[in-house]
Amino acid sequence: MYFSKQDKEIIRELGKKVAEIAALPVQEEKRRLWKALNGLKPERPMVMIDQIPWHEMDVNNELQIQSEHPFCRSLEQGLRRTLYQWNHMPADMVVEPYVEIHKVIHGTDFGIKVIEETTSTDPKNDVVSHRFIDQLQTEDDLEKIKFPQVRYDREATEKNLEMAHELLDGVLEVRLQGYLPSIGPWDQLSMWRGVENCLYDLIDRPEFIHRIMSRLTDAYSSLLDQLEEQGLLGYNQTTIHCTGAYTDELPAPGFNPEKPRTKDIWTFGLAQMLGTVSPEMHQEFELDYCNRLFERFGLVYYGCCDPLDRKMHIVRKIPNLRKISMSPWVNVERGAEGIGKDFVFSRKPNPAFLAADQWEPETVEKDLKETLDICKKYGCPVELILKDISTVRYQPQRLWEWAEIAAKLVESV
Repeated sequence: MYFSKQDKEIIRELGKKVAEIAALPVQEEKRRLWKALNGLKPERPMVMIDQIPWHEMDVNNELQIQSEHPFCRSLEQGLRRTLYQWNHMPADMVVEPYVEIHKVIHGTDFGIKVIEETTSTDPKNDVVSHRFIDQLQTEDDLEKIKFPQVRYDREATEKNLEMAHELLDGVLEVRLQGYLPSIGPWDQLSMWRGVENCLYDLIDRPEFIHRIMSRLTDAYSSLLDQLEEQGLLGYNQTTIHCTGAYTDELPAPGFNPEKPRTKDIWTFGLAQMLGTVSPEMHQEFELDYCNRLFERFGLVYYGCCDPLDRKMHIVRKIPNLRKISMSPWVNVERGAEGIGKDFVFSRKPNPAFLAADQWEPETVEKDLKETLDICKKYGCPVELILKDISTVRYQPQRLWEWAEIAAKLVESV
């Protein structure tokens, strides 16, 4: 017995509510619609909301944590957020009849700890401004990039599973999930060096950047090799970078659940820091390295906040590419023309509309409709993924209404 009677009752009651929602026929319908979109045969555009400012969301204490044990509190938070999102802004989320417990895995890092200064405007918000200290200034500093030494903590994992079963058996299934890798070396570099230093060195010291990228790509390859060899990769993803990941194409033939391979799963990649460089530099300093990693995976989602509409001729060549991020800074028409019917147009509507002094739902509707009309013109499979929501000015109803507007529009396409 790990938990008090009160803690257990809290978790089980929340679990029962999630289980009831998960059993609704609409969940299987949403899975089917996501599979159709991801298979490039969409029945309609899909909508997701993620990266929510949860500190601004609480209404009627719906998100108030009541349990005491740390494990319960973490589990309770996830259950409450699932219920909250379903009740207020479900869009095309799928509520699953299980909770995932992740394998406890150590040694997946690259040996460098971020050194930074931060500042914020809202102490309750974990979205802050960063000033990163450059830790890779010389050739000798390259040795700071270490190859991962992956270690599975079976004992800690089994304890977490045991605790989850004690809380949820008979209410929700407990599933073990492995490591789900993403490929973002330039996000790593921005935190190890600072954006300005990296961009200057693309011009001033290109060979130095090449040596960094070569070493880091080899380190990523080593990480993937070790995860495969030790049977620590996850599989059966429900989301990939804030979007639905449901597909009939994965896992690949020959799949063994005891030893998943990278080709059995999705990954996502991004190089936001290269948003302002030319397509040629983007290819030379990122894709020429990362494509070696992407080719290992079953399906790939590429991009985040970076505007990729002017780089489609290089992005289209990414191995196993299926979804392409179209950030708020793209020219939608140019992006749609470049994507056509060949990939999913993963539109990131501008979250700034929710942060404005005045909430203007008609502006949101106009913006979303423009995207949907242009994608229809070019035959693009399209999804609307609202993310990076730093604030709704403590007016959660704005987000609820955004979800209603988006749902109405995609149903009418």
